[in-house]
Amino acid sequence: MTAYFDNSATTKPCKTAIEAVNDALNNCWGNPSSLHQVGLDASNKLKFARKQVSKLLGVNENTFYFTSSGTTANNTAIFGAFEKMKRQGNKIVTTAIEHPSVWEPIKYLESKGVQVIRISPDKSGKINEDEFFSAIDKDTILVSCMAVNNEVGSILPVNSIRAAIKRNGSPAIIHSDCIQALSKIPVTPKTLDADIITVSGHKIHALKGVGGIYIKNKGSVKPYILGGGQEQGLHSGTEAIPAILSFGAAAEEAMKVSENSLYVSGLKKKLVEAISDIPCVTVNSPEDAIPYIVNISILGLPSQPIVNFMDEKGICISAGSACKMGHRSPVLTAMGLSPEIIDSAVRISLSRYNTEEEIDILISAIKEAAEKYGKKR
Repeated sequence: MTAYFDNSATTKPCKTAIEAVNDALNNCWGNPSSLHQVGLDASNKLKFARKQVSKLLGVNENTFYFTSSGTTANNTAIFGAFEKMKRQGNKIVTTAIEHPSVWEPIKYLESKGVQVIRISPDKSGKINEDEFFSAIDKDTILVSCMAVNNEVGSILPVNSIRAAIKRNGSPAIIHSDCIQALSKIPVTPKTLDADIITVSGHKIHALKGVGGIYIKNKGSVKPYILGGGQEQGLHSGTEAIPAILSFGAAAEEAMKVSENSLYVSGLKKKLVEAISDIPCVTVNSPEDAIPYIVNISILGLPSQPIVNFMDEKGICISAGSACKMGHRSPVLTAMGLSPEIIDSAVRISLSRYNTEEEIDILISAIKEAAEKYGKKR
């Protein structure tokens, strides 16, 4: 039996997503841009999948566009918004704990002379709202803030950014990377008050190779992936119908956001209560983090050996973000945690498909690792 707790890296495709892929491969393999029946069938399926994901996001289907991944969605958001807004200012405000697919594009713009302000979190992974919002001024053209941090699960104050922009007289566009938030907390333009929202399929039990972007006003983003003009010219390239249909099916399955979150909260509560009294274990996630992500350290045992120890027992966890494999976590570093805690940190990420039996197996393994190798404080 494999107990899989690396759902922030990727999720196992759900049954309906797999069925949608099989249907696409067998019955809907046409190019949706082709003007014959096979192509029209694919186009109609594409429209239906767009409706399904748009419903989960609470947006009009005409404002949602498929991309080839969450990374391309984030790149489209950052570069596209900057190109449209660069005549109105030269400043971007973001956080020091963004995903690399946001961090790197902004870093590139910074190398070209754009002023970038990165707000660091406190030791619990939370962003100081006063510091964050006071950085926004009349020269700020983009504010990019993830909804949920991918390593510690902290919830960031996206829904308060609009008021700060208005208060400070800024023309800024608000972008929120919601790749770790979609299906876990309510993610809609209404709840976040964001202009651009980016998401990914394989984080919600769809296939890899498909992401998406909601844009309140399409004219606020200049396309940078050019070609055949697919997705209303925003993201050119023949749409990956099997992956897209899996995204639609997975979105349909994920509609019970509150119910699923309540179930996962019970699993997290059981886990945290069982390990919180182990002397060498620290919980690095804040208490009010989403229940799907629990970052812990077993002091005295480096991250990768912990992962290896768990793997030998059929338990899958992560040494941090899969996109920063082999590097010290920039998120935990920005939080100001000690090198000892950072170097022994691992991420446990749950899904609605995990069971109490799997949590029991994980608890037992953590206790065994702590007893054998942990450093008593």
